[in-house]
Amino acid sequence: MAEPEVATKAPENDAVEQSVFPNDTMAQSGASMGEHCVTDRPTPLGASPTGEISKIANIDVYITKPSDYPHSPSKLLLFLSSGTGISSTNNQLQADQYASEGFLVVMPDQFGGDPAPNSANPNAPQEENPTVIEQVKLRAAETVQSFMLDMWLARQTQEKVLPILQKFIEGAKEEFADAVANGGGIYAVGYCFGGKYVLLLASELPDTVAHGQKLKDEEQGVLKTGPLIKAGAIAHGTLVTKQDIEGVKSPVSMVCIENDQLFPDEVREAGKSYLDEKQVEHEIKVYSGVPHGFAVAGEYHDQKIQAEQKAAFEQMIAWLKGH
Repeated sequence: MAEPEVATKAPENDAVEQSVFPNDTMAQSGASMGEHCVTDRPTPLGASPTGEISKIANIDVYITKPSDYPHSPSKLLLFLSSGTGISSTNNQLQADQYASEGFLVVMPDQFGGDPAPNSANPNAPQEENPTVIEQVKLRAAETVQSFMLDMWLARQTQEKVLPILQKFIEGAKEEFADAVANGGGIYAVGYCFGGKYVLLLASELPDTVAHGQKLKDEEQGVLKTGPLIKAGAIAHGTLVTKQDIEGVKSPVSMVCIENDQLFPDEVREAGKSYLDEKQVEHEIKVYSGVPHGFAVAGEYHDQKIQAEQKAAFEQMIAWLKGH
């Protein structure tokens, strides 16, 4: 009975501190991301990535392709990760799963070389009975790491991230024009931090916002642009607001978690009401008994989490293939 309890004590399940950044975009209001988006689960035994790090539009990117590409046509899938970024083995393995289903997957460095601070090694042995001094040192380190995370999050605004994604998308459309043409556009998936930006890319936005500029309250009649993706799927989005969903025009699928502080029920329910009202094609499934971050590739001993992890991937891949 003890083993499942330990498994659910993942970083994703820890208490979440409040972190609000005044005078910044709505992307930074709400609960802090905590460790769930900056610490990987242990990597599945024997698993290793099959793609490679390259550059598109001078932006670092992890690229993974179907085994029969380019001999067989593929579709381009934009993969937006959690704060652990493109060097995370688990993120790379997750991208590889989509490639094994026939998608040409590109995972750009949406953080501009500034991934979330992460000193944790998921495969490192943990001290079972730390001394009092070790416990004090650990708490001090956690406090520093929490502060560093909040400072990092304050830097990851829409004004920074959206221009990176727009530049990358233009480059990817040129680099893989065949896959874009075959799919009739670009598909996208996003996990945690990346989930919010999939919703924004699926939206019609004021031209200034789409290019990373703040929209002034007094501006009227501004031009709108987007959506930039054909269809999207997200898993346990982080820092999602009602406004993020209210611009969505492309079909979206959402893997959500019951009582998720980082994607509150009221935001999800308000978003669903808006999508229903505007007749935007969507599906929203709420998973219970799983931690935030469960859908990303990683080792869990709890069989329920394992099963739900598989179900979440099947939901997302089925949505992409159906559109």
